[in-house]
Amino acid sequence: MAHNAAVSEFFDPGPCCSCNSLAILHLRRDDVIATKVSNKDDEGQGYDEGQVTNTRFGSFPHSTLIGLPWGSQVRASKVDTGSRGRRGKSNKRKRVSDSMVEKTAARGEANPLLFKTAEEAATGFLHLLPPTPEAWTNSLPHRTQVVYTPDYSYVLHRLRVRPGSKVIEAGAGSGSFSHAAARAVFNGFDQTTCGHVYSFEFHKERFGKMKAELGGHGLQSTVSINHRDVYEEGFHVYADMHVDAVFLDLPSPWLAIRHLRRSFDPSLLLTDDSSKSVLSLTKPVHLCIFSPCIEQVQRAITALIDMNWTDIEMVELNHKRVEVRREKVGIEETKGAISSPASVEEAVIRQEKVESKFRDFHQGAASLVKEKRTKQVKRPSSTSAFKEGRLVHRSEPDLKTHTSYLVFAILPRAPMGTADPVGKYGKPDTPLG
Repeated sequence: MAHNAAVSEFFDPGPCCSCNSLAILHLRRDDVIATKVSNKDDEGQGYDEGQVTNTRFGSFPHSTLIGLPWGSQVRASKVDTGSRGRRGKSNKRKRVSDSMVEKTAARGEANPLLFKTAEEAATGFLHLLPPTPEAWTNSLPHRTQVVYTPDYSYVLHRLRVRPGSKVIEAGAGSGSFSHAAARAVFNGFDQTTCGHVYSFEFHKERFGKMKAELGGHGLQSTVSINHRDVYEEGFHVYADMHVDAVFLDLPSPWLAIRHLRRSFDPSLLLTDDSSKSVLSLTKPVHLCIFSPCIEQVQRAITALIDMNWTDIEMVELNHKRVEVRREKVGIEETKGAISSPASVEEAVIRQEKVESKFRDFHQGAASLVKEKRTKQVKRPSSTSAFKEGRLVHRSEPDLKTHTSYLVFAILPRAPMGTADPVGKYGKPDTPLG
């Protein structure tokens, strides 16, 4: 399928890595780097090879990434890391016009007149992966506590978020949940019914960085980020929100819950916008509150009960990986083997070897007497190497993801012709149907 330039690279990255696209450099498990691929020296690094990403496994010029299919293994290159910042006014290299650079950028190539060809190094490699919410969560700059993949995947499932859904996210933070929710609501087959994520962030600096990231990732048409105090001003920003899912990642979620109702008591209104409901009038609304402290959970549940939310439930996720491997035991020099005797005979032979070295050393003839060759115990090789050893499994000793308490609740859809479920605040402004 051809790459659609109008669609975010998180939805359709295309078959290959192109210039100005976001790429995930996979070094090893849980060790990834997100980088914007460029055929220019945008950061002014001063390398002869152009833009370069340096890792613990070597240096990787972006010219070696452009045009490669996603999933390719990329070898490191020889880069003179000591040449940074040395090129200034005395640079004698041939200059090219901006129009020439733009032409080569359109073809997804590095300009041969601008940078020298990278030379492959003897060691070091990584894998080139397309951007996904999971990879972005592992590589994003941490501005706040991050909602990790085990949490947000379960949250999106419980909130029943699907293509076409409209979601409110309060407390955008680092943007991990925003990217996952954007992919969940996106409907690539029918743009007229594509869902939307309404994200809110109170901190001005985080709001600015989040807005820039969403624009750079092409998600501005799917995610709307708003700088707003939802405690006081509520969620009403657009006329046709009518969301069916709400995710609150706030220090005091009970102050925001009072704005999540289908009808209001005029005596409780704080602003004109807060008098308009943002919830769907025709669908049940599913809500999730992400809270690290049990005291927050208690106050939030009390507020939900007062607002007549139903099916209230608290969940705690403990995510651990289970590693399955074959454990080889023996003193043979085998990769991955545990250096301990596999049998009594092997232990006796090893002990005799140690005692022989000890005796020769104390007799002063350690450098003259040849080391006695001991007979190595050879095991039958009737099975393949990958089948040798004992099959064992171990779980991770510690939780590597921050787990908070998840509170779920549902505001059901009212039957036709009846009052709103939050009956003490009156009927909704528009008929239910």
